Amino acid sequence: MKTLLRTTALTTGVIAALALAGCSAQGAPTATDSASSSSGALSGSITVFAAASLQQTFTTLGDRFEQAHPGTTIRFSFAGSSDLVTQIRNGAPADVFASADEANMDKIVKTDVAAGSPRDFATNTLEIAVAPDNPEHVTGLDDLTRDGLQVVTCAAPVPCGAATAKVERATGIELRPVSEEQSVTDVLGKVESGQADAGLVYVTDVEGSDGKVDGVRFDEASEAVNTYPIGVLKGSTDPELAKAFTAYVLSDAGQKVLADAGFGKP
Repeated sequence: MKTLLRTTALTTGVIAALALAGCSAQGAPTATDSASSSSGALSGSITVFAAASLQQTFTTLGDRFEQAHPGTTIRFSFAGSSDLVTQIRNGAPADVFASADEANMDKIVKTDVAAGSPRDFATNTLEIAVAPDNPEHVTGLDDLTRDGLQVVTCAAPVPCGAATAKVERATGIELRPVSEEQSVTDVLGKVESGQADAGLVYVTDVEGSDGKVDGVRFDEASEAVNTYPIGVLKGSTDPELAKAFTAYVLSDAGQKVLADAGFGKP
């Protein structure tokens, strides 16, 4: 990837096991992972509802958690945070919710679906995704208003759409997208496939695109930094495992995976 300029309670044994659960740079479990998993303290399966922008990192975190704790299964459902909130409110079975912004997590808290207080675990900022080598020569946010440039953004209820709107308000720049998508991965897909010349996504989406897009960073992105919270849900069928996975995301090992993917500290 090229960037073109201007990115209640767990038992004492479980806590100790999580503290030991570190992963090697190659992603394979370390000796301490194997030691912690041998205790057999955790088992069962949970479903984690997570923002689309977390797909790559949470898949990695789930794999590493399962390797460290044989007998556990972490399943994921990835989508726009606002869509996930609707599903949870309608009774979809979920144990953990990780949102790409605080506003959508607040909806879960206010409807009394969260078990305890969610914790912030990462931050993310917007970046302009363009085709490799930037054939349209996009250099900043102003360029997205050029006549004839096909731009896509997220819809307003989606966290990346809310961030886009916040940047527009702060700068006075009004974008005219040809489409507004329901998740940031949909925006990225439009640029990757050539259906759009540029799209507003997250720094982490460009980072994880494997060179399918280039990224153009812009100073105005600092006007809308998204904070990502995670929390266990009251409907969880395995609250202990749900808390353990949440703790792993917040642990040093989990935070390293997120940092390597381009996420910032909460």
